[in-house]
Amino acid sequence: MTAFAHVNIAARDWRALARFYQEVFGCDPMPPERDLSGEWLSQAIGVPDAHLRGMHLRLPGCGPNGPTLEIFQYDAMGQRPDMHANTPGFTHICFAVDDVAAVAEAFLARGGTPVGPLTKREVPGAGEIAFQYLRDPEGNIVEIQHWS
Repeated sequence: MTAFAHVNIAARDWRALARFYQEVFGCDPMPPERDLSGEWLSQAIGVPDAHLRGMHLRLPGCGPNGPTLEIFQYDAMGQRPDMHANTPGFTHICFAVDDVAAVAEAFLARGGTPVGPLTKREVPGAGEIAFQYLRDPEGNIVEIQHWS
């Protein structure tokens, strides 16, 4: 069996970022909070003297055993490159929502910033999509979308 488990965000302030995702998207905390360190962790993740703190948030709409958003803050963190939709590698996460404009408003009110405007587009054979790309308070790209 294979199942999607989680996506990780390395955060400068894990508590504030976790609160943001709880308030905007209704993600639920999944105890326990993590406070991990030791040679075993450093070897496993390839980061010398690693120490992290954080938690998992249950993603909305996925049920009690669904995937989580893992938000960890490391004692020592490198510089973040400027991320854009076309930066190689993982670039964004996406939430399906009922009302893109309303969620975007809540997102921005809590410290997010827009990447682009709310956009509506007919996709032949798939229907109409309304979507917007935004950055969370730490600069991670988040897409919100609604198909009709």
